[in-house]
Amino acid sequence: MYTNDHMIPSHGWALGEAPAAVTPAGDAQSGADTPVAADPLIPLVPTSSGMMAAPHSSSLPQTDNQYYFLRSMEAPARQTSVQEPQEAQKKNEFDIEGVRADFPALHQEVNGKPLVWLDNAATTHKPNAVIDAISEFYRRDNSNVHRAAHTLARRATEAYEGARIKIRDMLSARSEREIVFVRGTTEAINLVANTYGKANIGPGDEILISQMEHHANIVPWQMLAKQTGAILRAAPFDDSGRLILDEFEKMLSPKTKLVALAHVSNVLGTVNPICLIEKMVHAVGARLLVDAAQSVPHFPVNVQQLGCDFLVFSAHKLFGPTGIGALYGREELLKTMPPWQGGGNMIHHVTIEHTTYNDIPHKFEAGTGSLADAVGLGAAIDYLERLDIKAADAHERILLESATMAISHIPGLQVIGTVPDKVSVLSFVVDGVKPEDLARYLDQEGIAVRAGHHCAQPTLAHFGLESTVRASFAFYNTMHEVELFAEAVTRGVKALR
Repeated sequence: MYTNDHMIPSHGWALGEAPAAVTPAGDAQSGADTPVAADPLIPLVPTSSGMMAAPHSSSLPQTDNQYYFLRSMEAPARQTSVQEPQEAQKKNEFDIEGVRADFPALHQEVNGKPLVWLDNAATTHKPNAVIDAISEFYRRDNSNVHRAAHTLARRATEAYEGARIKIRDMLSARSEREIVFVRGTTEAINLVANTYGKANIGPGDEILISQMEHHANIVPWQMLAKQTGAILRAAPFDDSGRLILDEFEKMLSPKTKLVALAHVSNVLGTVNPICLIEKMVHAVGARLLVDAAQSVPHFPVNVQQLGCDFLVFSAHKLFGPTGIGALYGREELLKTMPPWQGGGNMIHHVTIEHTTYNDIPHKFEAGTGSLADAVGLGAAIDYLERLDIKAADAHERILLESATMAISHIPGLQVIGTVPDKVSVLSFVVDGVKPEDLARYLDQEGIAVRAGHHCAQPTLAHFGLESTVRASFAFYNTMHEVELFAEAVTRGVKALR
């Protein structure tokens, strides 16, 4: 669900800020904390090849007018016109059946029941466009990239580096040199910790995170603090799941060298106000890393508007393949950071005595990358750019609101994470029922949810919990699936108590 650099997200709020509240029907909605709606959504503009027009020019050698894996996506993109009649804008015209047809894994039975996939915060399913792109890469263009002079190497390099450019455009980065391919969010955070962190953080320095972080944004900083003598601190959040900004600001000081925060909590659904936080962080001279693993699947992310120094995400949560992700880093920072791993591709010249390193971003990409998966990530970005993002966003919000209301009548059920400005994540516990038992019951009904600590044990510890049930929705889920989920939860609670 993306736009180009100059488009605003469909939520109608500034990029990186909290969206307007979604209030259950019948409740009064206070405007005290609701941002003013932004300008209308700028329409999607297809090019002659059916893609979004790139806001940056490519420096790659151009041998074809398009990548082969886009040929199946040449139908004109759906456009959202700012001139639409007001009545039409009120309608949810999201083509859910058309979208679901693009995702083959959704059309299967589990335990004799149609699959209802509500584990999207863990990983998303892949559209045919992504599956076909990966398959076609291996069928036609399989080759290592860079340096080689033959045709397949050229085609593979164009597809691989083309994916880097698509990430650049998706994030509104200034240059593709600011995009580093990694295996995913976890590796990206470890890369920053082991390069920028080791070079710039020492004894007595402080690293600030929050108590709602995924383990991937806790453990690398623990390791760095132990290795360097730095101090790791964690800012609290309140019982609704909102970061306590006053406390966060008090914890910042000239000793703070780096702040690493989730854009969106994978348990609570909370959207942290990164644009506001960025100003606090940079006021004390610290650097800001944003974990965007849970934000990029739900709304556009613009690194220039966020003001962050680093941003990380994984493709598999973005309807792309596993084993690939990206690190965005400011060019001036990446240039000064030492390499992390050594090997091929990240070098310029090697002798037995000495090595000089490649330019960014290749300095951080030792060895052969996950080439086909990078191409698949590029195809996922293409696919998302072609969605009617305004309707998709409204659809996800309706699903979350409806699911929350549909299970709220169950005695002893407690929703974990109740901020109004959350993404489509519904975590809950039920008195007298183990989350794992309820998840197994739902699985017998064909409904896939996640139960456990969700790699966020400090988050759950705030509520005195060790695990929750988590249902997480994507744009390809339906209202019928919400009904099946709510009915199954109701039956499951009765059966397990």
